Amino acid sequence: MKLVFLATDVALYGLVVAIAFYVWHALRTPTLRQTWRSVLHDAVAMSAAVVLLAFLTVAMLDSLHFRSLLPPAPGAAADAAAAYSTRTLSVLDWLLEKPREAREKSYSVPLGTHGYAKESIIVDGKSIRDYPRLQFGGAHLKDTDAEWARDVVRRSVTGLVGGAVGAVLLWLVVAALRARGRTGVRTSLAAIWHRNTEVPWRAMLWTASALVVFAGWVAALWPVYHVFGTDQTGNDVLFQAMKSIRTAVVIGSLATLATLPFAIVFGILAGYYKGRVDDMIQYLYTTLSSIPSVLLIAAFVLMIQVFIDKNPQMFETALQRADVRLFLLSAILGLTGWAALARLLRAETLKLSELDYVQAARAFGVSSANIMRRHILPNVTHVVLIVAVLDFSGLVLYEAVLSYVGVGVDPTTNSFGTMINSARNEMSRDPVVWWTLAAAFAFMVALVLSMQFFASAVNEAFDPRARAFRARRPNASPRASGHPAPAAVAASD
Repeated sequence: MKLVFLATDVALYGLVVAIAFYVWHALRTPTLRQTWRSVLHDAVAMSAAVVLLAFLTVAMLDSLHFRSLLPPAPGAAADAAAAYSTRTLSVLDWLLEKPREAREKSYSVPLGTHGYAKESIIVDGKSIRDYPRLQFGGAHLKDTDAEWARDVVRRSVTGLVGGAVGAVLLWLVVAALRARGRTGVRTSLAAIWHRNTEVPWRAMLWTASALVVFAGWVAALWPVYHVFGTDQTGNDVLFQAMKSIRTAVVIGSLATLATLPFAIVFGILAGYYKGRVDDMIQYLYTTLSSIPSVLLIAAFVLMIQVFIDKNPQMFETALQRADVRLFLLSAILGLTGWAALARLLRAETLKLSELDYVQAARAFGVSSANIMRRHILPNVTHVVLIVAVLDFSGLVLYEAVLSYVGVGVDPTTNSFGTMINSARNEMSRDPVVWWTLAAAFAFMVALVLSMQFFASAVNEAFDPRARAFRARRPNASPRASGHPAPAAVAASD
């Protein structure tokens, strides 16, 4: 096979490397290590982190692309050049090959064995109007009326039991890793169960157990049924939802990353130099904020689409063309969404530039560039981190809105927005086709809600005002509020 590196693949794995570098830096910095420790002590945040890790794993598997090697043509020379398929697949596509290829004619209900609409079919040489059997869903059943319920129950029990066994093994593995020969596995497991650990392992394991049990149930039914039904074109809805995870992660992460350079540079320059520089930058982001963002993004997306349509020779496959549009859409969201963060950084820089250690650096003749690099930037990093984590959820929802109005990702790219857009007309049918919208809604809410819970903990850890507000709340127990953390970043020497 031939590996294929898409633009978003490279950017996504580069982001993972950057996160790993930040973790290494945080472990070596006492103040950052102590601040992040308060996040690790938050049970809700760490449970959300488990869900986010599951979504990230799916996105990473869907970001390893390759093209399969084609068999040699009959009569071809032995030294002929290898030919590869024009279809680009990912590791996730390879793992889920059966549901990917199990296409029906049209709609089918979750776990269904027949189509959703009556058709003219031939039975005993006569043409009748009835619900046709699905080609893949429940094809192993001879008599669906008599066997379907029993088969679904049997497979569901098997999957749930298998998932429960996997969850138990997960608990034992975590307990053994915590013990590391210092204590027994039973003692470590008892400490986890009774919450006698600094890290909320019990909450994390319960969340992971729920995911494992759900995965076991899906794994038992998915090979022979469409667990979440099929859409109008007969494609498996659960497979589409799994493929949409990568799009949401790419949009949320890359768009946030594209926002940071403009926001950091303009925000710090405006707050440090003040005067005309501040006026010019304020005029710039005020003008940008006054333009309706949907119209601005739509104009950029249409320009990109015209460029792509006029230069088809630049792309080997349709997937590469759709990926370039996804990458540029992320860049556009970043270029048009930096104003809010720039305002916050300007206000923070105005405050920091008047502190004693900055005034002392000026008095000793330190250049403005070094002051901003050594004294201003490290002390606004917590604001950047908080806003970046919070913006991820908003960008995922924003993509859904853009795809709903037709100016989002390429129509061939799976995303929650395209799923919701396709379900728009389905909700007006009689009977209603509800499962496409429900699947997209469930997955999107799980991703956004998990990120919101994690972002809330990050905000409380890095923002002293948020910690002070939580400490003043009545009925706030020590277990609920977590361990107090010091100020986010101390003043640089």
